[in-house]
Amino acid sequence: MDPADKAVLRLASGLCLAVLVAYGLPLPMPFIVCLLAVMLLCKPGPPMSLLKGAAMALLLAMLVVAGVLMVPLLEYYALGGIILTGAVLYGLFFAGLRTANPLTMILVVSFTMIPVAGVADQALVTVIGVALGIGVFVGVVVGRVSQVFFPDPPLAAAAKAGPPSLGREAASWIALRATLIVMPVFVLALTDPSFYLAAIMKTVALGQQAGSAKARSAGRELVGSTMMGAWMALLVWFGLSLWPNLWTLMLWMSGAALWSGARIFGLKASAFGPSFWSNALLTMLILLGPAIEDSASGKDVWQASATRVVLFVGVSLYAWATVWALERWRASRSRALFLTVLERGTR
Repeated sequence: MDPADKAVLRLASGLCLAVLVAYGLPLPMPFIVCLLAVMLLCKPGPPMSLLKGAAMALLLAMLVVAGVLMVPLLEYYALGGIILTGAVLYGLFFAGLRTANPLTMILVVSFTMIPVAGVADQALVTVIGVALGIGVFVGVVVGRVSQVFFPDPPLAAAAKAGPPSLGREAASWIALRATLIVMPVFVLALTDPSFYLAAIMKTVALGQQAGSAKARSAGRELVGSTMMGAWMALLVWFGLSLWPNLWTLMLWMSGAALWSGARIFGLKASAFGPSFWSNALLTMLILLGPAIEDSASGKDVWQASATRVVLFVGVSLYAWATVWALERWRASRSRALFLTVLERGTR
């Protein structure tokens, strides 16, 4: 069995175990647990060790505390709090790009969701903080368990490498681009946290995805992955409605992970890159999780889901426009600088 086959099976079995734990216990905000588990399972390289998982959980706890401290600043000094939040997000994106840390998205999600939740309701901070902590723990555990059943040979595991780190200038530019994508939705979420909470997770995914997207293909990459995720969520919802129980949910989630994982890890040829399919899978979870909660609470699932899809597509279009505008501006500045240097050289 090839390493790519095993990676796909680890993703599918890991998500299946995460669904069993998150929805079977049940845990608070179970879709966040599944979301973080998928982020950990999709990262390149061998599964995270328990020691690194503990360090990640500690860093996550520090960001949760920092997010709680941001709440009074955002309530009483909104402009200063927003500027400080933007600076912290830029620092997180920059550090993640410089160190090639694939878990940057988890840290950014944590720091953006906690202040928004605190502005809405302090009790919600505890719920989200617990969900984030359990999500990282479950992701590490299911990653190790799936590695036991589908192990890579020692040489193949050692040969795996994460994405290459970027230089300071490139990392600074991409971090700025990602921060500008995330911040408007963060500000909107402060006005209506319950409505925009899921949009924050989607926007953070778009911000990280935009780092690898080119201006020419950004629309297809960003908007296309959102629509694919919505289509996957619709198919899983129809499958779940045929026989709504935990085992059916586990089965359909595993099927979605197998289908998208084959393209994430290059087992199936695709016109889109791995980031397209991983973000489509994350979008499916972000849409499906709240839909299940809406159904359990008696809300209109179709209306709420349609609103989320429209919101996500709008955010994706904004991310595309941001990438296009910033790249055009950068190209014009580079051209002007080249012409200036050329003019000085001819004198």
